[in-house]
Amino acid sequence: MQIPIRLAAFFSLAFAGICLWFALDGFTSLPDANPDQASGGRSFAWFWTFLAGVGFAMAWLSWKLGDAPTEDEDA
Repeated sequence: MQIPIRLAAFFSLAFAGICLWFALDGFTSLPDANPDQASGGRSFAWFWTFLAGVGFAMAWLSWKLGDAPTEDEDA
């Protein structure tokens, strides 16, 4: 099964959005935690921020590759 490249870009964007949501949840829940949990929570939030960045980069790259002209084999 092949997934069109534009659909892959939308899936990557959805993945990035979910990761960003986890990251924001991790950053906003830190003031309620005790100091021992806050250090682990901050690492958790930064990890999800990194994954969101990877997702956005994959979406952008997929979208740009979808815009690239392809060579027509019949021509």
